[in-house]
Amino acid sequence: MNAFSHPSADPGFEEAGGSPGGRRVGGGLADQFDLRRLSNMFRRRLRLFGAIAGLVFIAVVLVTMTATPMYTATANVMLDTRREQVTNVEAVLSGLPADSSVVDTEVEIIKSRRLAERVVNALQLDKDPEFNPALGSPGPVAALTGAVSGAIAAVRPQEVQDSAVAEQKAQERVVDSVLRGLSVRRSGLTYVINVSFEAESAPKAATIANKFAELYLLEQLEAKFDATQQATTWLNSRLEGLRDQVLAAEASVQQYRIANNLLSAAGTNLTEQEISNYNMTLSQARAQVAEDEARLNTARSQLARGSTGDDLGEALSSPVITQLRQQRASVSARVADLQGRYGERHPEMLTANRQLTDIDAQIQAEIQRIISNLEAKVQVSRQRASAIGGSLSSARGALAGNNQAQVRLNELERTAEASRTLYESYLNRYKETSSQQGIETSDARVVSQATIPTGQSSPKVPLNLALGLVLALGAGVAAVVLAEMLDAGLATAEDVEQRLDVSYLGAIPLLASVAEGKISSPIDYVIEKPLSSFAEAFRNLRASVTYSRLGEPVKVVAITSSLPGEGKTTTSVCLARSAAQQGLRVVLVDCDLRRRSVNRLFGAEPTRGLIEVLAGEASLEEVLTTDQVTGARLLPLAKSSLTPKDVFGSAAMDRLLDELRRTYDLVILDTAPVLPVADTRVLAPKADVVVFLAHWRKTPQHAIEAAFRLLSGTGAHLAGVALTQVDMKQQSKYGYGDPGYYYAEYKKYYVS
Repeated sequence: MNAFSHPSADPGFEEAGGSPGGRRVGGGLADQFDLRRLSNMFRRRLRLFGAIAGLVFIAVVLVTMTATPMYTATANVMLDTRREQVTNVEAVLSGLPADSSVVDTEVEIIKSRRLAERVVNALQLDKDPEFNPALGSPGPVAALTGAVSGAIAAVRPQEVQDSAVAEQKAQERVVDSVLRGLSVRRSGLTYVINVSFEAESAPKAATIANKFAELYLLEQLEAKFDATQQATTWLNSRLEGLRDQVLAAEASVQQYRIANNLLSAAGTNLTEQEISNYNMTLSQARAQVAEDEARLNTARSQLARGSTGDDLGEALSSPVITQLRQQRASVSARVADLQGRYGERHPEMLTANRQLTDIDAQIQAEIQRIISNLEAKVQVSRQRASAIGGSLSSARGALAGNNQAQVRLNELERTAEASRTLYESYLNRYKETSSQQGIETSDARVVSQATIPTGQSSPKVPLNLALGLVLALGAGVAAVVLAEMLDAGLATAEDVEQRLDVSYLGAIPLLASVAEGKISSPIDYVIEKPLSSFAEAFRNLRASVTYSRLGEPVKVVAITSSLPGEGKTTTSVCLARSAAQQGLRVVLVDCDLRRRSVNRLFGAEPTRGLIEVLAGEASLEEVLTTDQVTGARLLPLAKSSLTPKDVFGSAAMDRLLDELRRTYDLVILDTAPVLPVADTRVLAPKADVVVFLAHWRKTPQHAIEAAFRLLSGTGAHLAGVALTQVDMKQQSKYGYGDPGYYYAEYKKYYVS
């Protein structure tokens, strides 16, 4: 923290710190873990530690002895990763995969409220007083809790609840009670789940644990059955819609075919079949035309070359010509015979020649008829081919129109086919799903059922006592640590230097802790026992103050504190007497206008004092008194010295201090506390150093810091902090490393 001056710094506000001589305490080994320091802490808090630890241990013992014996039964359930394949059909709800997270999920399902509710309903646990507190007589704790709850409910506005809501709340409380007794955990990294239940009765614990395992398997089966049932119902409803879609799509295809004359047979369009037939017939007709024209042209060519037509192919195949040729051959044979017998002019010869001529004429006529027939056949073949070509052109025109309509037909057919395919897939899935009903199997099985436990699971007396002992020790340690943390007082030099960041000037013992026999007042004891540890403390304090400002003389010392009752006046008087005994010229100035404690210690009540000197109503020599024992001079305060004027900030006070500094070796100013009175803030900068006193383990650190903040910026030089009224017998439990810690070892060095 920022103090208002450093002992060795220039005048003005600076950061104080360090012990006399510039050595700082608190670094290095002082900050390290110290068993002896901890031991001292427990020594001084031993009663607190024992009380808290004893109370906690007794409470644990009482709770253990009065606790109701509980029994735990465990059923083992294993997730079966094997699959039973009755049918080669994919299940609606697939089995559980062999995954670690799946096992953890199933553990949470067993611990779910839904399963607990089913167990409660199956075993009617709502009628069991163990799980339904409303049915049993409340214990003292429950009665007290109920009374408090009733009092709170009486203050709150009443809520109107119907019987159904109240019954539901009661049921939920029963479920909560059952869940508190349930313990579900995975056995290592296996697929086995341990389902444990704790109850007041051993058979009841086994029954409930087995019921949890049984209903868990049943819930798996129900989940699969419900999934299959829902899938079947949905598929059935979906099939009805798809069936209507298929019928409508196919009807649209047929209606479009009829409307656009896209009828077909054997998968082929009728128009295409007609064109195919026309193409085939046209080819045949054209071949026939070519054949007929070839025959006609051949016949004409033969006739043009001078043929009589006998050698024509049609003539050769004509039965009429064949017959006529036979007749001609017969007549020719007769003519030859008659010619040889009768000559050319014989009547029979002439008749035979006329017959031969007539037959030849008939043959020629028949040949002409054949040629004419060939010409007619050619004409007919040509007309037939032309007619077939026309029909083919008409059919092709119809086919072009059909092809345009075929685009829309193809779309309708694709739609119908898609609907038909979807319908068939749903129909197949519906049949598969329907076949699965009744063959669902659970994904888990009970490895071993819970048996009735032979011994109670809680309370475990040895374990509870061991844990109670540990808890008691921990509570005791925590209490000690908390007490130390809440202890805002200062006990050692280390506390002063580390927590306040100022120098430690010394400790003033509590006289009762160092004196033996009859004890006089502290200011007399320092005279009566000049070689005592009590008197030595003031010599140490004067030495610390003298060397608090290295290189600068220290004559005017202001002694103050944050609060009243911290021993300022006693310390001031004892310090003045101790210094006077050593031959120093000492003057003690009482600057506490409200208390005037110096007068009370010396048992005097002067009529004039410091205020009168500052006001010029009396001289310094007239007011100063002398301590007859030591020769120290006293500048007291008269009874009527309280004044609203700022006497310490006046020039007269400055002149007085200058005069005292010239005359005396040590000027001690017994000032008022800093927090309640502003006088010290005015007077402190006028002194060479300020000695700040703190009551050992009493003065709060925050009070001292608040006083430091009030003095900061005044230009006062803080020599450090001295602890007063230190119990040297108890200091050995606090000040490890502090001089007081070793008091028991060196106290015989002093003369009591």
